[in-house]
Amino acid sequence: MINAPKPKAALPRVDDQSVLIFDLDNTLYPAACNLFSQVSDLIGKYVRDALSLEADEAYRVQKDYFHRYGTTLRGLMTEHEVDPADYLAKVHDIDVSVVSPAPDLATALDDLPGRKLIFTNASRGHAERVMDRLGIADRFETIFDIVDANYIPKPEQEPYDLLLARDGIDPARAVYFEDMAKNLLPAKEMGMTTVWVDTDVEWAQNGRDDPRIDHHTNDIVGFLRNLSRTS
Repeated sequence: MINAPKPKAALPRVDDQSVLIFDLDNTLYPAACNLFSQVSDLIGKYVRDALSLEADEAYRVQKDYFHRYGTTLRGLMTEHEVDPADYLAKVHDIDVSVVSPAPDLATALDDLPGRKLIFTNASRGHAERVMDRLGIADRFETIFDIVDANYIPKPEQEPYDLLLARDGIDPARAVYFEDMAKNLLPAKEMGMTTVWVDTDVEWAQNGRDDPRIDHHTNDIVGFLRNLSRTS
């Protein structure tokens, strides 16, 4: 049984005016299925092929761009003018069958009022395939992906501004769920309630102790069930 940490603060009241914003990868499905490792491997292959590098050097470049630019894609676009559409199509050509359907998650989402949106650094097509596999696609109003963000990734400020402007979101009414702790910090500065979904993935831990994170859980379904009791 998952032992979900207690929230740091009282849960917000969720009503018809609320907006629930969810990251996708490793947030709405368990990181243990290793879906994102497939993406990482394909990114490595893309870097090798695009830059004609050996595997070890390609891996170094891949991680260097990720840390310096927020995504490997942005590094490749900035330094090598790669075609982002080609990149996104190739690195998301993965087997989503490792993700198990999530009827409990679907029910937990059904029990919550308000709008529900996906906010991801991945592509819309990838998000749609994963959501279909989980069985939750029809629970969400819309997706805000890396293309909508002008290829600028979280946690830079611009994607958050664009999301709120495009979808008419009042941050004071928004609750944001994310596995990468540092991606929650701009949301909190804008007035959102923040929920860190802890997956034990090392690279997602940066920022975990920041006081701007309101709540912490490793059981998103359990957290959503508790949240529904406030509505």
